[in-house]
Amino acid sequence: MIGIVSYGFYIPKYRIKVEDIANTWGKNPEDVKKSLKVKEKAVAGNDEDSLTMAYESTSMALSDLKLKNDDIKVIFFGSETPPYVVNPASTILGEFLGIDHNYLAYDTQFACKAATGAMISAGSLVKSGYTNYALVVASDKANSKPHDPLEYTAASGSTAFLIGKDDVILEIIDQTSFSSDTPDFWRREGIRYPSHGGRFTGKPSYFFHIQEAAKSLLSKTKMQPSDFAYSIFHMPNGKFPREIAKSLGFVPTQIELSLTVDYLGNSYTATALTGLVSVLEKAKTGDLILLASYGSGAGSDAFIFKVTNNLDKRRRVFKRIVEDKRYIDYPNYLKFMGTI
Repeated sequence: MIGIVSYGFYIPKYRIKVEDIANTWGKNPEDVKKSLKVKEKAVAGNDEDSLTMAYESTSMALSDLKLKNDDIKVIFFGSETPPYVVNPASTILGEFLGIDHNYLAYDTQFACKAATGAMISAGSLVKSGYTNYALVVASDKANSKPHDPLEYTAASGSTAFLIGKDDVILEIIDQTSFSSDTPDFWRREGIRYPSHGGRFTGKPSYFFHIQEAAKSLLSKTKMQPSDFAYSIFHMPNGKFPREIAKSLGFVPTQIELSLTVDYLGNSYTATALTGLVSVLEKAKTGDLILLASYGSGAGSDAFIFKVTNNLDKRRRVFKRIVEDKRYIDYPNYLKFMGTI
């Protein structure tokens, strides 16, 4: 059995409300919230970045495991906002964790699905016998140009997953990917803020790729939406995952627990996986979970997970932790993001 052995997460305590951003630019906050279905978002402090958050989430994931420093032979770091353009964050993370040096490490990049692609690679390396454990981390301190629509949703957060074959809490039943050259969102070398295709990021990009990946996986496994206790989709805003779930035949009760974007925003590579963390707080043995990520450029990785009876020993408190928060105003937000 290959799957997730343990997991962790980190959400910065700072939040900014949609009202504070909208009022700064003379927009109607209620219109923005109605359109995006996002109320507030998590913001990393000015002394935090994707690597420091990755260390926090990984520390939680490994906190109750008795592993030797050479048990983990694979470290993958998925991010759109790594601290260095040239210099891997994965090796720095390994050093922080005290991992023995005989490991494979690399940073992965595919917009918001960088970590789910790495999860597929990690599972294959465990299955092949290359390693007993592989660490996959998703972490982003997402930013946007001031007064861009992305400013309401681009958020901060990190998740970490240890992939293995012993004491699995979440079995990977199956997976698939769907990819194409669809440039809906990009940031060129030397350019600080990302650009996007506006509405082009919707139907031909997000919706098309997730639909194709999810439908392919359901067909491959001969399953249907009613078989699942939960479904999770990438959350660039609160509107898109609700629409894609409905179009695929899932009902609101299957998706509502995963919708962390409503109150945490879109932490890019960590977003869909944060939804998974939220679901795992309530999931029960035997529950089937469908997760479909999305990465601009473009592609979707879709997974079917099955909860095992090991989850109870490694279940993480989620909601109470994310409710420990402190609100900041717009000038402090700009300071924390390094804009001023």
